[in-house]
Amino acid sequence: MTDPTTTPSIPKSLFVFAVLYGGMTCIAGILGAKQVAIGPLAVEAGIFPFLLLVVLSSAVAELHGRETANQLVRYGFIPLIVAILLIRLVLALPTDPGMYEPAKEAFPIILAQGSRLMFAGIIAYGVSQFLNVYIFSRLAQMNGRLLAIRGAVAGALSQIVDTIIFITIAFYGERPIAELMLGQGTAKVVLSFVLVPFLIIFFVKLGQRLDRR
Repeated sequence: MTDPTTTPSIPKSLFVFAVLYGGMTCIAGILGAKQVAIGPLAVEAGIFPFLLLVVLSSAVAELHGRETANQLVRYGFIPLIVAILLIRLVLALPTDPGMYEPAKEAFPIILAQGSRLMFAGIIAYGVSQFLNVYIFSRLAQMNGRLLAIRGAVAGALSQIVDTIIFITIAFYGERPIAELMLGQGTAKVVLSFVLVPFLIIFFVKLGQRLDRR
């Protein structure tokens, strides 16, 4: 029987944020099947869970340090890859003839991303999230007080890199990518400055409250 006095405890904020982080890595690719209009900006809806990944990794870096945040990003590959494999398995299995007809046709359209898109998503996720943690932590060494500004700058830069990597790997040679890259990049930068600072402050304060309990 494990001695509770020797069992390492996980901070409650880290546990809660890690669970949410894993869920966001899985849902981002599914939501990305829809294009949404935000004023004049047209973006794929997967940007919202990806921005939450940026927020959560930054909040963990602020509360528990850069190495813990990097470990969170590394573990994020597990639910992401498992979700991709399960989707491929489910798509390969025969469809029940009695399945609701509109859903029968819509399901593979929404989930049947090509291998190239999946590979692009994995690479873009890893590079952009590690970059976000790095920039956020480096800015903290320069001025630890500017939480909102650090989060916005790190989020915007990492999302620009995410856009360049994903669109280049996913669409280069298949379609013109300059306009697509510009539109996606602009939307992500705007949302990074509009949403990310407030969300990081919220999650840092939430984490502090969870850990005090």
